[in-house]
Formats: sequence, C-alpha cells, structure tokens
Amino acid sequence: MKPFSEVSGIVLPVDQDNVDTDAIIPQRWLITVSRSGLGKGLFGGWRYDGEGRPRPGFVMNLDAFQNASIILSRSNYGCGSSREHAVWAHLDYGIRVVIASSFGPIFYDNALKNGLLPVVLPPEQVAGLMGQIHESPGAACLVSLTDNTVTGPDGRGYPFALDAGRRDLLLAGADDIAITLQMRDHIERFQECQRLTSPWLE
Repeated sequence: MKPFSEVSGIVLPVDQDNVDTDAIIPQRWLITVSRSGLGKGLFGGWRYDGEGRPRPGFVMNLDAFQNASIILSRSNYGCGSSREHAVWAHLDYGIRVVIASSFGPIFYDNALKNGLLPVVLPPEQVAGLMGQIHESPGAACLVSLTDNTVTGPDGRGYPFALDAGRRDLLLAGADDIAITLQMRDHIERFQECQRLTSPWLE
C-alpha cells in the first residue's frame, strides 16, 4: 500500500447524497479480482452512454476536472453493497481522497484498508467547499494526514479526525497483511512449537 502523507490536487465535485457503490463501479465491471483497469469504470453508468461514449454533461468529462485526485461529495458516500472494487476504482483512476459529511460504513473501512483516505467534515463545511469548487472549477485542495487538515481553495483550514491506529497505518503505507508479517517470527515460533507438541495436526 502506498504511504499517505498529503495530497494536493484538483477536486472533483460529486454533488449529491447517497452515492452508492453500484454507481461508483457498475456491476458489469465486477468480473475481475484485479485492481488495475477499474479506473475506467469509475462512475461508468454516469460517465458513459449506452454506446460507451462520454456524456458531455457529467463532471468527470469536463476539462476542468481532468486529473483530479480528490472527490468532494455530500452525505452517505459509498452506501450500498460491500464491493471492494468501488475503492479500487478510485485508486486506479488516481483518486487518493474522498471528502464527505458521512460514508457508508463498509466503504469507509475498505477505503482505509486500501490506502484511500475518507475525510469526514461537517455538512456546513462540505457545503462551503462545494461552493468554492463550483465557483472555480479546477480548483485544488491540500489534504494533509500529517496535520489532519483539509486546506480549501481559499486557504482556510478544516481539521478532521481519524482513528489514530488507522492514521499510523496510512502514514506508513501498511495494510493488514503488513501488520501480520511484522509478527512473522512469533508466528513461526508458534508453528514450530505446535509441530512438536501436536504433530497430528500436520
């Protein structure tokens, strides 16, 4: 997992509540367990028409928001099914941060475990940032995990909270597998002891 310290980038406004995982990555993209290539399907049903042509009115297809690395949305982002592909699609597209006033709990947990930072801000702060982005399409924010702060286009800072343990893992770029591997010596000693005391388990 790539370490996360800070991201400064264009903010992509997905200006609505209850953005579900089926909208984030439609079912037709769930035919792989590979994490690569899923960025093409991010918001695929909204981004493309039935013939696969970009919908000119959708925000991801507007020139000002190309190469965005931060998504700004409203409440209950990532609700719906538990598909981990929804998080992978963000990362494969280049999104490192999603800012919203609340998240679907499974999406939130999947995001943290895969290196996508979900930032929770109060609805009024989200609304203020959304207004700035609509006024200045292509504007950037700085999201610092070191300082636990989002800095908006106007320079104002918005502090956010994150579980200290998860924060440390993101800063280190360590996932749950990496945590387990840190205990490899203990695991091997346990296995050796088990082989000696309980050989019938082999």
